[in-house]
Amino acid sequence: MDFRVGTGVDVHAYSTEAGRPLHLACLRWPRERGLEGHSDADVAAHAACDAILIPAGAGDLGTAFGTERPEWAGASGAALLAESVRLVRAAGWDVANVSVQIIGQRPRFAPRRIEAEAAMSAAVGAPVAVSATTTDRLGFTGRGEGIAAIATALIRRG
Repeated sequence: MDFRVGTGVDVHAYSTEAGRPLHLACLRWPRERGLEGHSDADVAAHAACDAILIPAGAGDLGTAFGTERPEWAGASGAALLAESVRLVRAAGWDVANVSVQIIGQRPRFAPRRIEAEAAMSAAVGAPVAVSATTTDRLGFTGRGEGIAAIATALIRRG
C-alpha cells in the first residue's frame, strides 16, 4: 500500500466579540470564550484538515475553505473535516488515522477528551486521537491570547 503522512498547524486568537462560542475538537464549550475566524475557528479540526488534505494533493484549508469562499462562513469543524475527507477520497486516498494536540491554557480538556475523540472520529470516518497541553504560561497561548493545534494524519492510497 502507498502511505503518506501529513502535518497541519492552526492558530486562532480569542475573539473580541462578546458571546462568540468556543468550538474545539468538534465540540461546543459552554462558558468559554470563542475564537476569531471565518468558520467556527475550531483549531483542532482545522489542523486536522490540513494534515489530511496536503499529502493527498487535495489543497489545504485556505484553498478549500478560505475567506473568499462565503459558503464556508460559520461552518463547523466537523463539516470542514467531512468535506476534507471527501476531497481526499476524490483524489484516490483514504484516511487511516489522525492525531491532534491542542495547545492552550483553556479550556480544561481532559474531562471531554473521549467525547472529542468520538466527535472528530465520526467526522473523519477513521480513528482520531486528541490530546492537549499548555505552554506553562509562555507565549501567546500561555498568556491566554489564543489556542493552537498541531495534527498528523496517515493517509493511504484508496
